[in-house]
This record gives sequence, structure tokens and C-alpha cells, in this order.
Amino acid sequence: SIPRLLLTFSAPAIVGMLAQALYNIVDRIFIGQAVGPLGIAGATVSFPFMLILMAFGMLVGFGATALVSIRLGEQQRDQAEQVLGNATVLLAGVTAVLSVIGLIFIDPLLVLFGASDQVLPYARDYLQVIVLGAVFQSLGFGLNAVIRGEGNPRIAMITMLIGALLNVVLDPLFLFGFGWGMRGAAAATVLSQAVCATWVLSYFLRGRSLLRLQRKNLPLRWSVCRSIIAIGSPPFAMQLAASVLNAILNNQLGRYGGDLAISAMGIIWAIVMFIAMPIIGINQGVQPIIGYNYGARKYGRVLRALLTAILAATLVSTSGFLVVMIFPERVIGLFSRDDPALRQLGTHAMRTCLLMLPIVGFQIVSANYFQAVGKPKKAMLLTLSRQVLLLIPAVLILPHFFGLNGLWAAFPAADLGSSLWTGAWLLVELRYLRRRAESS
Repeated sequence: SIPRLLLTFSAPAIVGMLAQALYNIVDRIFIGQAVGPLGIAGATVSFPFMLILMAFGMLVGFGATALVSIRLGEQQRDQAEQVLGNATVLLAGVTAVLSVIGLIFIDPLLVLFGASDQVLPYARDYLQVIVLGAVFQSLGFGLNAVIRGEGNPRIAMITMLIGALLNVVLDPLFLFGFGWGMRGAAAATVLSQAVCATWVLSYFLRGRSLLRLQRKNLPLRWSVCRSIIAIGSPPFAMQLAASVLNAILNNQLGRYGGDLAISAMGIIWAIVMFIAMPIIGINQGVQPIIGYNYGARKYGRVLRALLTAILAATLVSTSGFLVVMIFPERVIGLFSRDDPALRQLGTHAMRTCLLMLPIVGFQIVSANYFQAVGKPKKAMLLTLSRQVLLLIPAVLILPHFFGLNGLWAAFPAADLGSSLWTGAWLLVELRYLRRRAESS
């Protein structure tokens, strides 16, 4: 049945996505408790550069994953191993260049991303350590995607769980036990990612994998690199757009609300990511189900899969909505020792920003539907509509009229606008599917 299929395909992805979200939410909880609001603000203004690092990891990792799957489907294992070798060198090389740039220009970059004079020392301490260990994040994240591509999602899920759980253990140890402050939080993240990278590399080196990482495949070949980059470009572009959005948002928050507003947004981002990750897992699970049945012209099952995924995603987003609306002060309190100003501002901001959260699940799954049926242009437009096409203009325009409240209101406005746009396109598609289902 469709619900059972969806659960089978989505469960590992949901667990993996939640593990990924734990990095951010745990870091900010312990930073808030040990360092305070300026620490959260420091991590928040560092986030755009971390997104850039992640974007290049996606460019190579996701591109290599798709290419590996294609080569294995063509029974060309040697070429798949060549992709793996080239991807490993690309990940390490690109990250090394970005790390050097980040370390040399760290202060100007942080100011560009919204750091004030007060926040800059906290952000610098945090980002320096993250950048020094960026190669571990890149290798662990990028090559873990290849594990999924060779057909072993369980190992890929375990990799993410190892890193997330280790981070949960190391964060309080380094922050409260050793008193290392921002550097301690960053060190916990880097060490966790280093363990993940070691685990992934050992998987490909010790013969437990279908593909082997061999020295002969490490020299870069332009044809392989070009294919990896071409396939990985869409998620790379979207992640870069997210970095631009975060930088613009931090600067607007600093202008209209100061460092405290940036701290509040840092908390809200962590919560939103934790709620969104299961929805992304549902997306990953339903995509092959929709694609297979669409290709097989079983349009009735396509409809059932789509509607089941929308229902599941809406249940997740609505549950998150109810928690943040009923217990906002308790949620903010997880990130703050005893700061009444942060709790008051954070409570108001969270309730406003997440006002349209129940419909976000529908928008994300519906946009993904167009990707699953081979309509990537529509999928790209709808996916970008929330966080780029509508949100960035709203973040720039609304504060001119409503100040800080306009910034908070930009989020539900973008959520509503993108959901209406997506709903209109999906309605046309559903009518087409019903007609095809009735005629088949």
C-alpha cells in the first residue's frame, strides 16, 4: 500500500535529516546556556559561510551520487569508482581553497554577514574552528551521499546518527566541563564531523562497500568533474541562495532590532530546521514512488502517493506549529539561561514568523512533486519561491513600513504567497492526473 511504501522509503531519510538538524539545534541550545545571546548571534552570523561550505559539498556530493547511480545502472562499476575517486579529491581541494579564503578574510566576511562589533569576537572564535575543520564536514557529507547512491541508505543514516549523537555528548563537555566557550561548541562540531569522515572513508577503503576508493582513480579527469558539477548545480545554487538570504536577513535584523534580534532569529532558524527536516525526509521517500508510478502510467497511485505525502507533511508542520504557539516561552527557554529580553522578543518573533507553518508541509511536498515527474523548471521555481523569490523582497521592503515587525511578518507572507502559487499549479496538475487515471 502507498502509506506502507512511504513509511519504508521515508523512515531512514527522516532519521538522517533529524540527525543533521541536531547539529544546529544542539549547538545553539548549549551556546545559549553557556555563553548567552551574543554567542547565539555569533553562531547565526557565521551560518552564511557554513552554508557556502555546504553548497560546495552538495555540488560535488550530490552530483557524484547521481552519476554513481547512473554508472552502476549501466553496469559500469569501474567508471563509478572513477567518479568516487574524483569526487573525493574535488571535495578536499575545493574545501581547502574555501578554508584559506575564510581564514584570511574572516573579519570582513563576518561583518558582511551581519556581525556587529559586540558579536564579532564570538563569531570569529566559532567560525575559525569550523573553517579549520571544514574538510571533515565536506568529505563526510559529500561521500555519505555517495553511499546512498550506491544503494546503502542504512549505512548513510548510521553515519549521520554517529555524528549527531557525538555532537550532543561533546557540546556540554567542551562548553560546561572545559569552559571553552564558542571555540568549544565549534570543536564539538568539527570532531563529530571528523569521526563521520573517518567512518565514511574507512567504508570505501576496507572493502565493505560496493565501490572501492582506489589511488588510480584520484587524478582528476575533466570529463568526470564536468559531469559531477553539471548534475550538482541545482542544489548548489539553492544552497548559495540560502546563504545570500541569511546574510541579507542578518543585516536587516541588526539594523532594525540589533544583536538581540539576530539571536532570536538564530533560535527560530534552528527550530524551523528541526521541523522541516522530517518533511524533507518525507519528500525523499515519496519522490521515487511518484516517479515510478508516473512512468508506469499508474496515475491513481501517483495521486494517492502525493496526497498521502501532503497529509504526512502537514501533520508534521501542524504539530510543530502547535508546540511553538502553545509553549513558545519554554521553547525559547531551551536556548537561554535567564534572559527576559530574549525570551520576550523571541516569543513574539517566533509566533509571528511561524504563523503559516501548517501550510509549509504542503508547499514543500507539492513543489517536490514536479521534480519527481520530470518537470524540474517548475520544481525549481516553486522551491525557490519561499526562500528567495518572495522572502528576500519581503525582508527588504516590509521593514521600511513596519520596522522589526515587518521583518518577522516577511516569513508568513512568503509562506502564504508561495503556497498559493504552488496550489494553483498543483490544481491544474491534479485535474490532469484525474483525467488520465479515469481514462487508464
